[in-house]
Amino acid sequence: MSQQQAWEKRIGRQRQWIWRGWPIRYTFLPAETAQSDTKPPLILVHGFGAAVEHWRHNIPTLRQQYRVYALDLLGFGQSQKAATDYNTYLWAEQIYDFWRSFIGQPVVLVGNSIGSLVCLTAAFKYPEMVAGLVMLSLPDVSLRQEAIPKGLRPIVNTIEGVFSPPLLLKLLFNIIRRPGVIRPWVGVAYYDKSAITDELLDMITIPPQDRGAARTFCLLFEGLRKPNYSPSVKDVLQKLSIPMLLVWGRQDKMIPVTLASKFSNLNKQITLIELDHAGHCPQDECPDRFNPILLDWLKTVIGLQF
Repeated sequence: MSQQQAWEKRIGRQRQWIWRGWPIRYTFLPAETAQSDTKPPLILVHGFGAAVEHWRHNIPTLRQQYRVYALDLLGFGQSQKAATDYNTYLWAEQIYDFWRSFIGQPVVLVGNSIGSLVCLTAAFKYPEMVAGLVMLSLPDVSLRQEAIPKGLRPIVNTIEGVFSPPLLLKLLFNIIRRPGVIRPWVGVAYYDKSAITDELLDMITIPPQDRGAARTFCLLFEGLRKPNYSPSVKDVLQKLSIPMLLVWGRQDKMIPVTLASKFSNLNKQITLIELDHAGHCPQDECPDRFNPILLDWLKTVIGLQF
C-alpha cells in the first residue's frame, strides 16, 4: 500500500471544492452504521498551520458512528494560498457555504485552537447550521495583550512591530518553515514528544512550500493584529444556547489552561474536560483519550436532540 493510499484509508479520499474561485481541499467518510442518518454529521476544523491530516487519528474512530467531514481552511493545507483578508469571519463563511453545498442539516462543529475559534464564530453567525460545538484549546484573540505579562508587553509589541513589514515577515517565514526549525516549535505545542513524528512534521512543513505561501503568511499575520479578526469569545459563549464541549490540555503552553474554567463558567451548556499530560492538540497527541470523550459527549448530549 502506497503512502497516499494509507492516507486515504484513514482520512478518506481527498476532494476539491471551488469556493469563490479558490480550490479548497476537503474529505468525507460516511458512517459505518446505518443509524447515522438520525445523527448530526461532524465537521472537523484544524488549527493554525495544520490541515485535514491533523484529524488522522480521529476520523477512523468517529466515522464508525457518524458521517465525518473535514476541510482545509483557506490559506492552509492544500487549499488555495489566497491573497485576501484573513479572519475568523471569512473562515466561518467558508464553513457555512461548504455546509450549504454538501450537508444542509444541523452539524456538530469540532475545532482545535484557531479552528475552535472559527467554529465558535460560525455557530454565532449561522445558528441554523450548528447542533453542537466542540472546542479544543480555545483562543481569544481579544485577550492576547492580557495574556502577556505587563512588563513584557512593550517588548512583544516592539518585536511584532519590527517584523510587521512584509519583507521581514517573508524572511521570518522562510526560516520557520524549515523542518529543523519547525520541530522545536511543535515541541512547544505537544507535551508528549513521542507524538511529534515525521508524518506530523511533513503535514506541517509541506504546505508552506506552496506558491504564494509566504504572501499568505504575511496576510495571516496582518489579519491577526486587526481588531475585527474575531468576535469576543466571552460575549459569544454567553449568547449560545447549544450544547458545547470544551477540552483543554493541562500542559498547554500556547494557550493557558486557566482560561478553560473562566470560559466554562460563562454558560451552563458548556461541559469542560481538562486532560492531564496533554498539550495544545489533544486530538492528535492523545487520541486514545480524546476520542472516547467526544463520543460519550455526543451520545449523552447531542443524542438527546435527535
